[in-house]
Amino acid sequence: VWNPRPQVLGNSGLFNNYGLQVQQQQQRDLSLHECMSMELLQEADVYVPKGYVAKSTDEAIARKLGSKDVVIKAQVLAGGRGKGTLESDLKEGVKILFTKQMGEKGRICNQVLVCERKYPRRQHYFAITMERSFQGSVLIGSSHGGVNMEDVAAETPEAIIKETIEIAEGIKKEQALWLAQKMGFPPNIMDSAAENMVKLYSLFLKYDATIIEINPMVEDSDGAVLCMDAKINFDSNSAYRQKKIFHLQDWTQEDERDKDVAKARLNCIGLDGNTGCQVNAARLAMATMDIIKLHGGTPANFLDVGGGAAIKKVLAILVNIFGGIMCCDVNARGIVMAVKDLEMRILVVVQLQGTGVDDAKALIILACDDWDEAARMVVKLSEIVTFAKQTHVDVKFQLPI
Repeated sequence: VWNPRPQVLGNSGLFNNYGLQVQQQQQRDLSLHECMSMELLQEADVYVPKGYVAKSTDEAIARKLGSKDVVIKAQVLAGGRGKGTLESDLKEGVKILFTKQMGEKGRICNQVLVCERKYPRRQHYFAITMERSFQGSVLIGSSHGGVNMEDVAAETPEAIIKETIEIAEGIKKEQALWLAQKMGFPPNIMDSAAENMVKLYSLFLKYDATIIEINPMVEDSDGAVLCMDAKINFDSNSAYRQKKIFHLQDWTQEDERDKDVAKARLNCIGLDGNTGCQVNAARLAMATMDIIKLHGGTPANFLDVGGGAAIKKVLAILVNIFGGIMCCDVNARGIVMAVKDLEMRILVVVQLQGTGVDDAKALIILACDDWDEAARMVVKLSEIVTFAKQTHVDVKFQLPI
């Protein structure tokens, strides 16, 4: 009999609900469409429904599955698709899909997955993810499958079972069997469910995944165990060795700024404000964003030196650098060169402290001696430019000689 480690259940965890600790750092993981994830499952010899991808109505009709009952699933990178709404009807083709997770803009739907319909006897939930508090990966299972797991976690957290995996040892068949039993699989297919879990864990390791989520994993009317849906995210740090996977990324589903940032190999998170930030060190970047907000401004981006924001929205830029290994005067020269090379017409306020600060100030025109002064100045300048744009007048700044 498998004797699992003690489980800790609660309301804070995987996605802040599954009893796991939430990671607070910013990170950008690759997410693939369901149809691509299902292909990876097939490669791993995991049983999934037959299906094909169609990009037009004619293509969807032309191909046959050998089944009269089919399901059409929009291929959009967001949850809650089944409860979403379409901007246009099916005769015109799927255009924009709106769900609770997408916001007002929705997301374009370029293709659909047409797959055979299955009639499950039971639906279960299964996932594998990385968990810092366990110092490794964790298996997550529940007998409540095919539903919103955030609701299950909030209302009946005891229905969610977790099992940690020792990194050095990997998954054991006994662990998978124990979890399958707790998830409610009947004895005659418990071994099949466990085998699928082992295969999914191998897939998880092979492709540097951060999560594999199967909702639902079912027992169909023929007594077979199937994965009816699949969501897989991949660690962005593994792009150099997972070229096959990252080549599949659908940029039409991403923020345009993220694509530009990725091309330039920069680490930047776009926000909705009008004050650009260039800061070294993540904590200093967070503090800089806070002080901009304190003075009534709104940050246009988060970054840890290197990066950018949408220039059309940015009205002024605050550079906040503590010079240590990279001296202040070196940073200053880089700023001056960038402004000249890019022919920037945006105000840049610079606050530098540390090694070489005096030499740096000799190079920078709008140089400030402290954070508060720099934040107040950049916010006021942004307000002036904003007002000028609203009144349709041009504004130019000139320093006294």
